[in-house]
Amino acid sequence: MIASSARPAAKTIAFWSALAIVACGDFVTKRIAEATLALQVPHPVVGDWVRFTLLYNTGAALNISLGEFSRVGLSAVALAMMAVLYRMYRQTAAHDAWHAVALGLIAGGALGNLVDRIRSARGVVDFIDVGSTGWRFYTFNVADAGVTIGAVLLAAHILRRPSADPPGSRYLS
Repeated sequence: MIASSARPAAKTIAFWSALAIVACGDFVTKRIAEATLALQVPHPVVGDWVRFTLLYNTGAALNISLGEFSRVGLSAVALAMMAVLYRMYRQTAAHDAWHAVALGLIAGGALGNLVDRIRSARGVVDFIDVGSTGWRFYTFNVADAGVTIGAVLLAAHILRRPSADPPGSRYLS
């Protein structure tokens, strides 16, 4: 019997690791927030700049809403996006770990918020509250951070990639 020395491609390790870290980190931090924070009561972490404030968001980012269809509609959008991200991952070159990390961060974030939508009609758990006394950024979670960081990383990676094809064109076919 010949032992196989085949190792997983760099993209495989990068994608699934990023997805797992964001999805699991998001799940754990949200459960801790729900267990330890009172609803809508700010808890300073770094002065007034960073606070933990438990909120439930039935809409999307910045509380964008689809009305009574938000839970089902946004869940469907998340599933569709995860399918698109997986297709993009499959089309990523085996050695392109940074591209795969970006896709994994976005997919992990989408999965994290989808789990919340499925498990409770209250909505997605948000608890990271950043700002100052006169101005607050929207309250978010680890999944949102994964999506944002992944999107920025993906955009930067695509824009820097030397190619005869327009950026992102290989995903359109």
